[in-house]
Amino acid sequence: MHSAIKNFRYKTFGGRDPHRPPEDVAFSVARFFQKGGSLQNYYMYHGGTNFGRTSGGPFITTSYDYNAPIDEYGLARCPKWGHLKELHRSIKLCEHALVNSEPKVLSLGPLQEADVYEDASGVCAAFISNMDDKNDKMVEFRNMSYYLPSWSVSILPDCKNVAFNTAKVGSQTSTVEMIPTDLQPSTNLPNKDLKGLQWDVFVEKAGIWADANFSINGLVDHINTTKDTTDYLWYTTSLLVDETEGFTRNGSSPILIVESKGHALHVFVNQKLQASAFGNATVSPFIFRSPISLKAGKNEIALLSMTAGLQNAGAFYEWTGAGPTQVRIEGLKNGTVNMSSYKWTNRIGLQGENLRIYDSIGLNGVNWVSTSEPPKEQPLTWYKAELNPPPGDEPIGLDMIHMGKGLAWLNGQEIGRYWPRKCSKHEECVQQCDYRGKFSPDKCSTGCGEPSQRWYHVPRSWFKPSGNVLVIFEEIGGDPTSIQFSRRKISSVCSHISEDHPSFDFEHFQKDGAGDYNNKATVSLKCQKNTQISAVKFASFGNPVGTCGSYAQGECHDPSSISIVKKVCLNKTECALELTKDNFDMELCPGSVKKLAVEVVCT
Repeated sequence: MHSAIKNFRYKTFGGRDPHRPPEDVAFSVARFFQKGGSLQNYYMYHGGTNFGRTSGGPFITTSYDYNAPIDEYGLARCPKWGHLKELHRSIKLCEHALVNSEPKVLSLGPLQEADVYEDASGVCAAFISNMDDKNDKMVEFRNMSYYLPSWSVSILPDCKNVAFNTAKVGSQTSTVEMIPTDLQPSTNLPNKDLKGLQWDVFVEKAGIWADANFSINGLVDHINTTKDTTDYLWYTTSLLVDETEGFTRNGSSPILIVESKGHALHVFVNQKLQASAFGNATVSPFIFRSPISLKAGKNEIALLSMTAGLQNAGAFYEWTGAGPTQVRIEGLKNGTVNMSSYKWTNRIGLQGENLRIYDSIGLNGVNWVSTSEPPKEQPLTWYKAELNPPPGDEPIGLDMIHMGKGLAWLNGQEIGRYWPRKCSKHEECVQQCDYRGKFSPDKCSTGCGEPSQRWYHVPRSWFKPSGNVLVIFEEIGGDPTSIQFSRRKISSVCSHISEDHPSFDFEHFQKDGAGDYNNKATVSLKCQKNTQISAVKFASFGNPVGTCGSYAQGECHDPSSISIVKKVCLNKTECALELTKDNFDMELCPGSVKKLAVEVVCT
């Protein structure tokens, strides 16, 4: 039993977007069954969403999509989903032989082998593998020749016909887009005659917003104090500045230094945000160092410490803390002032959180200020609006690209943490991933220089016909007028297969091995429910090049390709097209294996 193969892996705020190619996932699973495996799990098979504050890590994103065969919105991620479906179907055909016999291993070359399962009645199944991660090979098995791409496994349910090869992807590739939709004011509002969306705004006080939880000399641990009831913990103290300090006259600024175990920190002086600092998934601790604005007299210093999910594995992880451990100010006339042992007053959580102003229980617990022009780039601000649901029936994501960092709710249901933190453009990302060879989490990453998470899944079931209350808490500052819903939609599908692609007759297969079950290679295309193939963007039979979205004709091209595809596929939800002489000029490119590449639009 294999407990789980990872698709790989979770994403972190500020991290790259990890991928595992379908060819490599299929190779690993096929090799497992080739070597006697009986049960295979996937982690994940259906991507998920860390609603509320359930994400761990720390720094794991609200999305737990995991590059799974079915994404967190419930759409099949193709070609991975289709490729693994064909793999599972092929392995199931081998079931009788696998459970009723022991494998016989045959060497077919230095890095090539066959594992043959055959019972006493003659029922036979075989797995032929090529572990060479650079070179394709032709091997001989039972007096027949088989072509094995590098780093691949061919499955022969009858020890003769190839039903599936892990490196040959024949299932369609889907292009998924997020179609933006502006927030629409609810039709049941009493002031619906007003033009545009109305926002209600409430601004939190920086620091102790009610009676303090406690005061103590020194800095307490964040997690031990909050018990994970909230992401937020306030640390406040005051500093008296003599009017003779030089910086009060010469325009210079003292430097505040905060050493923290993580995960994030916003610094306020006299109710004004000075700067922020963050750890990351690799190193949670950080050192905040920034000039701050002080005045002569008493200065209120408020540190808002934040967690971004808790560590949930590893040695002694329960002892992993968070929050500031040292606070110093440099640049005063008497030198550096260490404030770590000062008397600090603490308050757990935010006022809006405490009053539950995000749901029906406490929605009216504060004095909201109504406006059609909500403040932008303002920290510690709550925004509320009543909306109609987005049109259509596609899955929905909340686009927060123009916001800073915070939390979001719809109708009292917590969407989760949002933080469109960008991955460094200096990280190592790939344009195309070579699936061959040993896989590692960093092998096929993308997204350098881009937000680690822009859209946040909002289930359609959370919406009401009207009067949907969207509540946003923004920590740093953003533009709420740019928030949008986006509908997740398959906009186009592609297929690119060769005439020698395995096309097995699964429906009529008999385990006794009698017969030839190879069909003609077939391109199959299918749009999302309630959509149809409305246009053919590209079609070429011959030797087309490129990938989905960037196909181009090769030197050899059948000029009737587009017209044939249009005839078979236009205005249909799905279609299938065989690579035969009835459809294409098979005399093209003599001596070469011909291919068909197709891209169609779904609307």
